[in-house]
Amino acid sequence: MAEFAGTPAGTGRRVAVVASRFNESVTRALVDGAMDALLRHGVSFDDIDVAWVPGAWELPLAVRRLLATERYEAVVALGAVIRGDTPHFEFVAGEASRGLAGAARDSDIPVGFGLLTCDTMEQALARTGGLHGNKGWDAALAALEMVDLLDQLDEGNES
Repeated sequence: MAEFAGTPAGTGRRVAVVASRFNESVTRALVDGAMDALLRHGVSFDDIDVAWVPGAWELPLAVRRLLATERYEAVVALGAVIRGDTPHFEFVAGEASRGLAGAARDSDIPVGFGLLTCDTMEQALARTGGLHGNKGWDAALAALEMVDLLDQLDEGNES
């Protein structure tokens, strides 16, 4: 039996971070967390590009465009959709999530999912370094782990 598990090894990796400007007090903290995780796990500062989009709705398009360049081994998508009084939340959160999943599936390149979908600003802030950690950090780590895991799986298929 073969068993595979990725590690967040970033040395020599090129990563893009795509972040939403909407709810920027939240997303800026997510970007800081993602950058910290990438740098602490060996990704060179010069090998990280950050792209800002207007809102969560625009995340999938920017992620797809970056993936199409074939310059990156992973992309980390960061945003925050906070529930309001209308159904807008469901449309934006659901379609942005589906778009990010589709981008990863279609490109076969890991997309770290750091799109917060919260009921309140307090819940969002708790996920930017508060009680629930920093989900930007978590998304970046997951992306690095997946890059390593996919490399291992590819090597396993060659033997």
